[in-house]
Amino acid sequence: MLKRIIQLVFLSVGGMLGIFFMPKLIELLNMQDIPFIDTPYTLAVLGAIIFFLVTFWLVDYVVNWIKVLEESLVKAPVTDVLFGSLGLIFGLIVAFLIVIPLQDIQYQIFNTIIPLFLTLLLGYLGFQVGFKKRDELVNLFSNSNRAGKKKGTDEEEVEVEDKKLKILDTSVIIDGRIADICQTGFLEGTMVIPQFVLEELQHIADSSDVLKRNRGRRGLDILNRIQKELAIKVEIYEGDFEEIQEVDSKLVKLAKLTSGMVVTNDFNLNKVCELQNVGVLNINDLANAVKPVVLPGEELKVQVIKDGKEHNQGVAYLDDGTMIVVEDGRNYIGKHIDVLVTSVLQTSAGRMIFAKPKLLEKAL
Repeated sequence: MLKRIIQLVFLSVGGMLGIFFMPKLIELLNMQDIPFIDTPYTLAVLGAIIFFLVTFWLVDYVVNWIKVLEESLVKAPVTDVLFGSLGLIFGLIVAFLIVIPLQDIQYQIFNTIIPLFLTLLLGYLGFQVGFKKRDELVNLFSNSNRAGKKKGTDEEEVEVEDKKLKILDTSVIIDGRIADICQTGFLEGTMVIPQFVLEELQHIADSSDVLKRNRGRRGLDILNRIQKELAIKVEIYEGDFEEIQEVDSKLVKLAKLTSGMVVTNDFNLNKVCELQNVGVLNINDLANAVKPVVLPGEELKVQVIKDGKEHNQGVAYLDDGTMIVVEDGRNYIGKHIDVLVTSVLQTSAGRMIFAKPKLLEKAL
């Protein structure tokens, strides 16, 4: 269909050009004596035939170019296309206003060449400014809207916060706990899964390494569960940021454009989001927050699993996976013993408990 439309356009253009330029060609070839050769209809038919013959080798290149342009526009984010188009329109309007006074000058260079040059130059500059300054324009409009609105109640602010987009990264999808959190209803709003995250998951699932392949397939299964089994809205973001290579940087960029929040369990991505003032929800922080509180001096019954890094240390684990370092616990490997908590170390990466056997406490 597209090929036929292009051929029809070539025929129309050829007919119009034939009416205007074929008389000079006929005069150059001394063909004025041929009957009916100089009538407008004949000239239009000759021009259309010439351009139709040209389409046999040129139309495929034009179709391929249009398809490449169409794919680029479809993959580009809406904000890029919108602000680029607005910048182009603004540049053309400025060029038109500048060209109007030049029409009164009698020199041909001011009537034809300079207007064409200004139109191309200002149109290009307008598109580039609108495209590259889109983030600043989005922030400008969002800040002006916030300034023009009255401050709402606390409940309204909480509701707006809940409606923020939750952008999932690759690590939190593979981790799988995000599905359980959504099922419990603690995480509300729309879940956004960027297309570049899906591509990374698919790349991991197709890896030759067995461990990576299993992790990638687990991530895809988690996404299917979130989308099909859970009563939560899921959207796929089709856009991409081709000028950015790293997936984490693309997530931060997307969160800035949409005023959304990144959901992750990646410690480094968490820090990057905090530095760039991007909202972030860390699943590990949530898991640490809901763990039972253990205070120094409390008694616990644990099973020593293995020896620790330091001399004569033993290592045990609570049911939630929290590691307990037992001083002088190496001799109790494989046994259940009562221990006294001496100190608790809390970090963003997790929590570690230090304890000593209660038998030693009684002996002292």
